[in-house]
Amino acid sequence: MSPRRPRLVSTIRWLLLCLLSLCLTSPALAVTTSELQAGFPGANRLASADTEWPVSEVYAGDELLGYVFETVDVAPIPAYSGKPVNLLVGIDTTGQLTLAKVLDHSEPIMLVGIPEEKLQNFAGAHTNFSVNDNPKIGDNLDAISGATVTVIVVNDTIMRAARQVAAGLGIIEDPSAQPAATVKPDVFAAADWQTLTGDGTIRRLRLTHGQVDEAFVGTPAEDYLRTPAPAGKTFIDLYYTYLNAPMAGRNLLGESRYDALMESLAPGEHAVALMANGDYSFKGSGYVRGGIFDRIEVSQDGRTITFHDLDHQRVGSFDVAGMPRMEEKDIFIIREQAGFDPGRPWQLDLLVRRASGPLDSEFTRFSADYSIPDAYVERPEPLVERPIWVQVWYDKAFQIAVLGLGLAVLTGVMLFQDVLVRYPRILEPLRIGFLVYTLVFIGWYALAQLSVVNILTFAHALITDFSWSSFLIDPMMFILWAFVAVSLLLWGRGVFCGWLCPFGALQDLVNKAARKLGVKQIEVPFGLHERLWAIKYIILLALFALSLHSLGTAERYAEVEPFKTAITLRFQRDWPFVLYALGLVVVSAFNHKFYCRYVCPLGAGLAIPSRLRLFDWLKRHRGSCGTPCQICAQECEVGAIHPDGRINANECHYCLDCQVTYWDDQRCPPMVKRRKRYEKAARVSGKGSAGTFDPAAPGAEGAMLQRIPIHHEE
Repeated sequence: MSPRRPRLVSTIRWLLLCLLSLCLTSPALAVTTSELQAGFPGANRLASADTEWPVSEVYAGDELLGYVFETVDVAPIPAYSGKPVNLLVGIDTTGQLTLAKVLDHSEPIMLVGIPEEKLQNFAGAHTNFSVNDNPKIGDNLDAISGATVTVIVVNDTIMRAARQVAAGLGIIEDPSAQPAATVKPDVFAAADWQTLTGDGTIRRLRLTHGQVDEAFVGTPAEDYLRTPAPAGKTFIDLYYTYLNAPMAGRNLLGESRYDALMESLAPGEHAVALMANGDYSFKGSGYVRGGIFDRIEVSQDGRTITFHDLDHQRVGSFDVAGMPRMEEKDIFIIREQAGFDPGRPWQLDLLVRRASGPLDSEFTRFSADYSIPDAYVERPEPLVERPIWVQVWYDKAFQIAVLGLGLAVLTGVMLFQDVLVRYPRILEPLRIGFLVYTLVFIGWYALAQLSVVNILTFAHALITDFSWSSFLIDPMMFILWAFVAVSLLLWGRGVFCGWLCPFGALQDLVNKAARKLGVKQIEVPFGLHERLWAIKYIILLALFALSLHSLGTAERYAEVEPFKTAITLRFQRDWPFVLYALGLVVVSAFNHKFYCRYVCPLGAGLAIPSRLRLFDWLKRHRGSCGTPCQICAQECEVGAIHPDGRINANECHYCLDCQVTYWDDQRCPPMVKRRKRYEKAARVSGKGSAGTFDPAAPGAEGAMLQRIPIHHEE
């Protein structure tokens, strides 16, 4: 073997070891130099930060510039797709945001239609703020039209993740920390020793020698160089209390000494008093100046507080009446840095040490609890971080109120439809006004256009990881879907398609305007029309099948809906999408709601569960409709009435026009015949001058039917 061969092998091994070492020590964060320098100019390396989060330190040479991390590792907040938006976020050493870039998302609204650049610009706008700021969408930040849920989640993800990382690094205080309780200075009443020990103001820890001996059983110190004391003899009888509360401090020290003690305490400092009798000293004889009291500790929420000589004050006597003689009486000060909260339970720990060998010893700990009486302190409301959807509901209170009012009106229309249809002069403007409300407020203002994408997302969430928060995050959509779900069971799909769909309202209003202008309508023969209904169901099934393979792909093909273009983005989109949406609107001027009747997969998706509807309130005349009367079938603008007079509830848009005709004694043949017979009967009976037949009058139809027999041939 060549003498150079071993040296070459050794060199290769050394290089491999160095590479492995770099792989093990380098941070797992994958970030390019250009991405890093966009937030930290001059940055040239990363190092792992000492924190609970997977955070990397950013350096320029040896200078620490700040920290960078991915939000999915810190605050994975589900967005509208049910999956979190992952961002690369950077903060400097003072807590200023320096970098915010979207790395990955699955948001339907952003997949097609809205340029990715808009979302990146929105995220980047956060670099104008510190982690302690609270930037609001629509106030300090520009929202992206049509992507309300997405931008809310991005905003909350950036700020929540940045605060948690900054708190973990010690840059800011922990935002989840609960504020400490404050002592009520006016809660005081003179009390004796028996009262204070009886109501829990002063607590007691009494140990006998037998209890202490039992604690050392099984340890080397059990019998080492020790003369046992009687088991029932008092080892220590220890009393302790929290002196800042006037009920304890002022009663024990008297007013002047209590005031002096409180004045000597810095803000955030607390005083506890210890008093004891017995064979064991809680201070101990081994204590020396400058040292630590090694027999007593205070612990709270897992934190241990020890006392030094400067934390200790001797007490000559206490002034409370009825107090027994105490061999030891001392005050210990809890300093501010301990983070002590007087309103939370704490423990006094007594440490007992025994020799177990020439140089070894064993110790055991006895703990006594203390909870201050509720009347002595004022506890602030606990800081509970509200879910993002709760904040969104508060922020959209006005929109929710207006939507709730509109839905209440619509519910009234549905419940009292039998009365309203008798007054077409009231119903017609009411319906047109509601369509304008649906288009302008629900659609263009609140951007609450429901979509087949919502159905696909809901179905996908049920299959994977369903979370209510993902749907509650958009209150307008959630309320609308809840109302639609109820209306499907009560009346069928027509309530949404005919009253609450913004794009449907746009088509309806355009068609009404076209008819007013005399535009000739193109009607499809019923045989062909009935078969064209199937198209929307085929589209729905195709989208659902695609969603099982890839939800993102299905969302792209869901662009067959013009909703995003015409309503959500208000026609501000690439020209192919705009031409498609405008084409459907133009067609609706010649064929009423062409898209809704034949293409809409959302309508198909709603028609399927609407077969479970509980009520069928649309009235038809017995034996007259379809044979021979075809008035309602010819006037039904969506063609939902069969030639035989049956109403196809799956295709009906619940416009109530057929119900207006049902009560029209000038157009509906059975009603015309009845009106004429009533008028003839009135003339015969000499009451012709009393007036004409009014079918809208209360009880009119009943009165007429009592006088005139109804024949089936009508």
